[in-house]
Amino acid sequence: MNETLVAQLSRMDTDRMKGYRELLDFYQGRHWQGRERWGDRRLTFNYARVFVDKVTSYLMSGVTFAADTADDSAESRAKAARAEAALYQVYEDNGLAQLDLETETDCAILGDACYKITWDSQEKRVNISAPDVQGIYAWWSGDDVSRVWRVASSYQLTSEEAVRLYGAKPAGGTASIVELWTDQDFELYADGVLAERRPNPYGFIPFVIYPNLREPKKFWGASDLPQIMEPQRELNRALSQLSHILELSGNPIAVLENVEESENIAVRPGAVWHIPEEARAYLLDLLQGGGVSMHIDYINLLYRTMHDLSEAPRSAFGGTDRDLSGIALEIELHPLLQKVRKKRLIRTAAYNRRNGMALRLLERYRGEDFGGIRLKTVWGPVLPQDLARQVSSEQTLVQVGLHSRRTAMDELGVKDPEREFARWLEERQAILKMNKELNARPARNGARERALLPQAEGIEE
Repeated sequence: MNETLVAQLSRMDTDRMKGYRELLDFYQGRHWQGRERWGDRRLTFNYARVFVDKVTSYLMSGVTFAADTADDSAESRAKAARAEAALYQVYEDNGLAQLDLETETDCAILGDACYKITWDSQEKRVNISAPDVQGIYAWWSGDDVSRVWRVASSYQLTSEEAVRLYGAKPAGGTASIVELWTDQDFELYADGVLAERRPNPYGFIPFVIYPNLREPKKFWGASDLPQIMEPQRELNRALSQLSHILELSGNPIAVLENVEESENIAVRPGAVWHIPEEARAYLLDLLQGGGVSMHIDYINLLYRTMHDLSEAPRSAFGGTDRDLSGIALEIELHPLLQKVRKKRLIRTAAYNRRNGMALRLLERYRGEDFGGIRLKTVWGPVLPQDLARQVSSEQTLVQVGLHSRRTAMDELGVKDPEREFARWLEERQAILKMNKELNARPARNGARERALLPQAEGIEE
């Protein structure tokens, strides 16, 4: 039955695959519809790509991972510290900083993205990749789109790769590979023929599929592009028309009235035209009557429409009509901040699932124990921050007991709060020990040495 299913994959989700191709074409600047005719002026100003890249850069402006436990025992804190260290090692091994940025760009374009989390038996480490979502198929339980029970991943391999990975030489130059995963089973098909079948070695489907923006009651997500595609096309048309008008105005058209024949009529400096007495000659002025300003006003309207529909105000691109900072800047960028927050809610769940799978693989293949760990994704601020004010605010919250030092370090973007806290404790103990030694010395030497050795501000002896 599964062989029949694999054969049907090429005919499944055809509308989704067609939509992916159209969105990729649009992002790459293929905006004009229909065939180009001779003499057409088709200018393309790819603002759509700029909007996608800009929102993605705001979205990914600093992301770190943390682990926490329900209790505050020394054993639990040590386990959380080990989990964080393991995640950062996975992060570095897989170059996730670059991979996440590329995946988020792809997700904003297509509307969907995917991670694959597996164990590399040769290098003995967790391997995280981002398969092309155009080759991903998913099945979920009834009306519960959050419960995926089967995933298929389809991709192409060269003949050499097929032999190296699976020991099977395809008939042609490439092999069509399909991986079929459930919680219990794994099947591999090469050119539609079953090549391998075995129990799932992980006990879970090693894929995290998530949407760019969630549409209610739908599994597949929504791209950032559809709402700005028509304004983008109209902007290209308007700019092309204005360019053509300006070109004609720079090369004016000579208009002759009551002239049956015309020879040697040329528009150039010092040219003399000989025309009949009742005839009239003049140059056509396409710029008279404020025609150009009307085109420019329309272009500015389209430009504003694109910013509104993309939820990326002009100030997000570094240009404002007035100096803004603090709350005023946040209000100006509120549409963008709301869009980024919606995306981060979805990414937080996806990254936590991805990190949870990585820890489960480390438990299975390295004998680690991360039970009871709660994973967190810590996002950096979207807007520039006044660090001095933020530090002062966190200091006050720590002093009144509303924040712990670890929470304050999380809020300030410290990469590894546990390690920094341990370093702070080591320094504090060293300074306390030094102060006690100084107090134990004779008074005649104590005063001189106290002047040479620094005291820790705020630490009692």
